[in-house]
Amino acid sequence: MVRQQPEQQAPPVQRLRVQYAKRGRARFLSSRDFGRAFERALRRADVPMAYSSGFTPHPRISYANAAPTSAASEAEFLEVGLAERCDPDKVRAALDAALPDGLDIVRVVEARGESLADQLTASEWLVDLGPVDADALGVAIASLLASDEAATTRMTKSGPRTFDVRGAIERLEASGPSELTIVLRHLVPLVRPDDVVAVLRRLDPRLATDRPVLLTRRSQGRLVDGRIEHPFD
Repeated sequence: MVRQQPEQQAPPVQRLRVQYAKRGRARFLSSRDFGRAFERALRRADVPMAYSSGFTPHPRISYANAAPTSAASEAEFLEVGLAERCDPDKVRAALDAALPDGLDIVRVVEARGESLADQLTASEWLVDLGPVDADALGVAIASLLASDEAATTRMTKSGPRTFDVRGAIERLEASGPSELTIVLRHLVPLVRPDDVVAVLRRLDPRLATDRPVLLTRRSQGRLVDGRIEHPFD
């Protein structure tokens, strides 16, 4: 028996780009958890989604460079395709009301220009290390910045992977007795702020503590002359 071809879906008539934040306990949501919550919010908010073609159509949602689980963020981004044109401000308000506490819609704009992923070339992170020796932190930062390479190994889905942390660092500085501000370029493989912390702790074991580091992405966008420009501006 010949299987009937599925109905072809119409292409989106509008694409919206969404900036959202993960705050409080929502930082512990995985990317998959967020995806389920966001799709439920789209249904509750009656957003007219466009769907993919095929035997199992799914909403046209493109996620871009999501923060790791347990990291808070003020600058997460995605793009949705709609079957009808909508006012971006009304979509923002409806989605924000439909999402659980800690997941907040910051901005919604109509997509224009180059792809969203191409506009996300760097991130700025705030890293709370917990109680550490401030002098040891300063020495470790200076040592890392003075090096040409700084390799670290992290377990990935395909097994352990070793990569250079130093090449991704645009800026690294102590912003408090136990805090770091890190600007990282988005290279392949992607270097995360906890990778930088792992190298600093290897350089000076006094920086190791029993408490996990707290990561917060403060901004994300295109890196221009050392500054991060918002992808919607």
